[in-house]
Amino acid sequence: MTGTALYDVPGPLARRRHRLYGFLATAAILALIGWVLYLLFDTGQFTAQKWTPFEYKGIQEMLLRGLANTLRAFGFAAVLSLALGAVLAVGRLSDHRPVRWVATVLVEFFRAMPVLVMIFFVFVALKVQPLPALVTGLTLYNGSVLAEVFRTGVDSVDRGQREAAYALGLHKSQVMVHVLVPQAVRAMLPTIISQLVVALKDTSLGFLITYEEFLHAGKLIAGNLDYGLPFIPVVMIISPVYIGMCMLLSWFATWVAKRERRSLKTRAVEVAPAEPGTLLPGPAGHR
Repeated sequence: MTGTALYDVPGPLARRRHRLYGFLATAAILALIGWVLYLLFDTGQFTAQKWTPFEYKGIQEMLLRGLANTLRAFGFAAVLSLALGAVLAVGRLSDHRPVRWVATVLVEFFRAMPVLVMIFFVFVALKVQPLPALVTGLTLYNGSVLAEVFRTGVDSVDRGQREAAYALGLHKSQVMVHVLVPQAVRAMLPTIISQLVVALKDTSLGFLITYEEFLHAGKLIAGNLDYGLPFIPVVMIISPVYIGMCMLLSWFATWVAKRERRSLKTRAVEVAPAEPGTLLPGPAGHR
């Protein structure tokens, strides 16, 4: 057969057409990149004056300090968001109706509130320092989103798994910890990492409440009149760092998922059924 029910192998005309589409798309992308570079050169974004600040040790230390503050805020927010999400998810899965209602109201409220509004409220109304205010706003929003991720992940596990565990005499907490959650985590992991990437990017909102994170440091450099307002060079320095951190998180999620799949295969081999007639270890094998 030359194809399947869902896909046919392209013939000579289709292959030529695909090559033409690929050539036109490549030409369009190269033209767009060339136009952007022309605009950058035409507006003097690559002049020595605009790039001079990055040669000074003080500027480099400011950027590194801002990056460290960004990672600090993200670390606190990530851990607290996961913890809050787990607590709210347990509340939403509770058999007690009042607990379930309270958890549902909290999740829906914090999911609907803009992150910036929560950060400003904590910072201005409650008079909290910039770092705790930023972490609180990120935790409330991302924790409520993760709560829904955890809940739907647990609910997505086959119902037969739950019923079989109850039939063995396990109570609900044991079923949740030993049966449902381990299976749900594998399905939830990509979504969890995606939400943590959102939290990482949202740390940049800290500059609006004077928290000295990475974007705040870049803003101070970009607004320097002595170097001709090097806004574009700052963007070209900061953007790849943010992109690299997000890609690192995604790579970590992929690595964990692959490692989990390998461990599952290993456990499956270890508990493979014995061949008929094989003596099993233990007292039963000596009868």
